[in-house]
Parts: sequence; C-alpha cells; structure tokens
Amino acid sequence: MTEAYLSYNNIVSSLGFDSETVVNSIHNEVSGLQLIEDKARFSQPFFSSLIDEKTLKDSFANLKPEGDFTRLEHMMITSLNNVIETSKIPLTKRVGLIISTTKGNIDALDKNSKFPKERAYLSVLGHVIKDFFNVKNDPIVVSNACVSGVLAVAMAKRYIDQGVYDDVFIVSGDIVTEFILSGFNSFQALSSQPCKPYCKNRTGINIGEVAASVLVTNNKQNLAKEAVIILGAGSCNDANHISGPSRTGEGLFRSIKSAAKEAQISLDSIDYISAHGTATPFNDEMEAIAFSRLGINDKPLNSLKGYFGHTLGASGLLETIVGMHSLFNNTLYTSLGFEELGVSQPINVITQTTKKSMNIFLKTASGFGGSNLAAIFKKVNNV
Repeated sequence: MTEAYLSYNNIVSSLGFDSETVVNSIHNEVSGLQLIEDKARFSQPFFSSLIDEKTLKDSFANLKPEGDFTRLEHMMITSLNNVIETSKIPLTKRVGLIISTTKGNIDALDKNSKFPKERAYLSVLGHVIKDFFNVKNDPIVVSNACVSGVLAVAMAKRYIDQGVYDDVFIVSGDIVTEFILSGFNSFQALSSQPCKPYCKNRTGINIGEVAASVLVTNNKQNLAKEAVIILGAGSCNDANHISGPSRTGEGLFRSIKSAAKEAQISLDSIDYISAHGTATPFNDEMEAIAFSRLGINDKPLNSLKGYFGHTLGASGLLETIVGMHSLFNNTLYTSLGFEELGVSQPINVITQTTKKSMNIFLKTASGFGGSNLAAIFKKVNNV
C-alpha cells in the first residue's frame, strides 16, 4: 500500500492566517472566542471566533482575483493558495482537489445577499475554487456534518492508495451566519459563555469560523517539517438519531477500532487524542464512554473548541493540523475552558500545556446524523 503523508498546511482563523501563528497562540492559551453583540448577525449576544474582515479582504486582494467571491470563498481560496504556493506542486491531472464544508455558501440564501441563490449549491462552491486555481480535475465536495474535514483526509488517502492521484489538496471551511446560529439555538445548544468541553460546568457550544488547507501526498521527498503519515482511518455511523449521538458511543468505538486495524497498531501506542469535545452534554459523555470502552481513557486528550468554538465541517481538518504541530513540537496543549470533570467515565483531559515526546496521535470527530470518524497519524522519520 502506498504511504500517504499530510504535509504543507495552512489555517485562516481569528487567531491568525498561518498555522504557526495559530499554534503559537494555542501554546500561549490565547482564545479566539469573543462576545459578539451584533443584531445583524444574531438577535442575541453570542460567543464566537470571527475572522477579521479587513485582514481577510486585504489578504484576498493580494491574490488579484477577478470577479465576485463570497466570504467563504475568500477564506478558502486564501488558505489553499498558501498551501499550493508553499508546496510548489504543479496542478497536473495527477493532482486532486477535495473541498469539505457543512453549510458552504449558506449566506447566499440571505435576503440581502448580492449573490444568486444558486451560489449556495456545494457543487458551485467546488467549481469556483477549481476554476480560481485552474485545477485540472473536477473537485470532490465532502459534506457529512462535522466529520467532513477529517473525512476528506481519509478520502484523500484512499485516492492515493488506489493510485488515482499522487497529490491531493484539501480545503475546509464554514462561516458563522444567522441561519447556523438560529439552528443550534433551536436545540438550546448555544452557550452564553465561552465553551467548556468535558467540564462539569459546560453549558453548550460556541460556533466559530475557519478555513484550513493541507496537502496529502505520496512523495516522501519535499515534505513540511511537521509532516505525518496517515496510518489509518475508520468511519462508522451509529444510526441513533439525527442530532443525538449513541448513548453507548458505538459509532465512535467502531470507528477507532477500524482505524487501528488499518493502521496495524495497538491502541496502547497512541500518545495523544485530539478529540471532538463540543461541550454539549451528550457529545462529551458519548466520547468519554467510547474511549473508556476501548481502554484509552488514560491517554492525554484535549478539545480545541475553547480556542475556536465549533467550526463545523472545518473543525476536523483544523484540529488535525494542530495535532501535526503538536507532534512536531512534542507539546500537549491544554484543553481550554476545562475546570472539573463532567462526564461519567474518567478521561485524561490536558489541563496544562506540557512538553512530551510523542510519535502517534488519534483524531476523532462526530456529527449530526450519527456520523463518526477516527484517523491515526504518525511522525515522519528523518524530516
């Protein structure tokens, strides 16, 4: 089987417009979450991590675009451009493009949008990005709730394993809109405070926005210093409820077992878990149960939602990129917002940013519709 590597990467977020700046902010326990009091966005105050509008417009303008582009397209193209330029890979027929998002250009449906409603189609978003970079192959658009970002990584690995592509660029993104906020508010899932994953005092999620990009490649030569091997991935649907996860963690349990089987490793060799940790009562409890059933609840674990909020379809890729840097830096980053354990099973939530020699990490994600995904990554030697 051909090895697939995660290599060059970029994050465009409230904490900065490149991965190193973002990870440095996380190291210093700086959160991008702020109280937003803007009735044009939502009828009540909410905590979110919003990308600075002026910085985004200026960065996008440097690319000398022609035509009109949505805010999400600004974010995604800015992020992906960084990775394409840094990797120096020509966009031939051997290069694929995967776009992952939950809601895409959902703001095109707003009454005051200057874009036609057709712009909200995910296929249109895919072709806008393809055409901007003149990618030779049609884009693959992945929209499977909140596992979309890391599912795109698993799909890219499959394409490389099967010899379809030598290189695959992935870009993930979602924006904060009234439509999305009102949806989560209707579930009574929005917190009026910064979120507290796995904490006894958690009261729900914050919604954030981000764009993240990465190169998946079969070429071990020209890799980024923080590159990792994708050892294995697994995805199982728990078929429980449209918005409620399995009470037994069955889908996540099976996903992790499947990923470990493909990776051909023992779960004992995992050094760190980058978990989903939305700070909702049901998600955090489900994850703790799944980790306990697998006997990995003693592994150091964090959720990055305290830094960005829940960035929907982009969250999995964003957190995978931070995990790559965590391995490279041999550093466990604190799970911001956590104070006191609030799940039924004991889990080892990271409470202090700490140096630790690491080799392998597990990334998990779960989402609406019962979706679950687990992926296992290992440091690349001699890089």
